[in-house]
Amino acid sequence: MKQLLPVTLSALLLSSVLGSTAGAADLTAVPSGKYYVDPTHAYIHMQYSHLGLSNPILGFEEFKMSMDLDNADPTKTAVEVEINVDSVRTGSDIFHEHLTSDKWFDAEKNPTISFASTGISANADGTYALTGDLTIKDTTKPVTLTVTVNNAMMHPMAKKPVVGISAVGGLKRSQWGLGANAPYISDDVKLEVQAELLQGE
Repeated sequence: MKQLLPVTLSALLLSSVLGSTAGAADLTAVPSGKYYVDPTHAYIHMQYSHLGLSNPILGFEEFKMSMDLDNADPTKTAVEVEINVDSVRTGSDIFHEHLTSDKWFDAEKNPTISFASTGISANADGTYALTGDLTIKDTTKPVTLTVTVNNAMMHPMAKKPVVGISAVGGLKRSQWGLGANAPYISDDVKLEVQAELLQGE
């Protein structure tokens, strides 16, 4: 089960944030402060090409995500994500063992993937560019995700402020020591994060 982050993303995976430009949700509808992922409404997926025959979609079952929201100045918002590597969802026990082995993620020596935001800027279309450091297998490289703030409101059931985001981006897996079998397995990997974050401790 996904766990709430005691704050260190993010993130994946990732991701998130903010502002009230055209096309984006109005973040002044919720207060500034710390927000944590709702573990029942959050998803981190990655997709790649396998021999040009299929485009598998893998995901992670266990991750933590936090957002320190500044609704007056979204560029000051911070996002952090921590992913449990062994929780990768593959649809196959054999493939799970393969991906977590030392040839790939090496989950025994590197049990987590982490993301910590380093900057946020507003795009003309109302989305946001979220840049951060992604660490996989002791290698840290910058990545940028395009974030859409879907809504910011008082959650009708949880009775807490909530922000819903979608984030997409990409990376070259070889930059993190995961380049085996390229180009048969694409070096380019697509990332997608869907998350609802609730204000709280």
